[in-house]
Amino acid sequence: MKDGHRLAFEPPPRSRASPLRSRGCRFVSDNGIEVDVDFAPDGSEIFDLWRLRWYGLSLPEPLDVTDQDLRTAVRSLRPLLTEVRPGWFSVAG
Repeated sequence: MKDGHRLAFEPPPRSRASPLRSRGCRFVSDNGIEVDVDFAPDGSEIFDLWRLRWYGLSLPEPLDVTDQDLRTAVRSLRPLLTEVRPGWFSVAG
């Protein structure tokens, strides 16, 4: 339990093909918020726009945004986020 929220590990959904399948991890808090990441070969956490969208939809007040809105948001966070390969991002540092 961290900050009053219990996190449960769940394997990522199998319905979405991922180039890194079996290297991912999905966390679900008590209130249903989901954070899904894959792991790069170096062990760093990476995510794509689909994972960001899934997170937004899992919020108590769901956010449903377009791919373009997500791309714009991610690009606005440079240099905090790094595009490690096309469409996949990581926290810099």
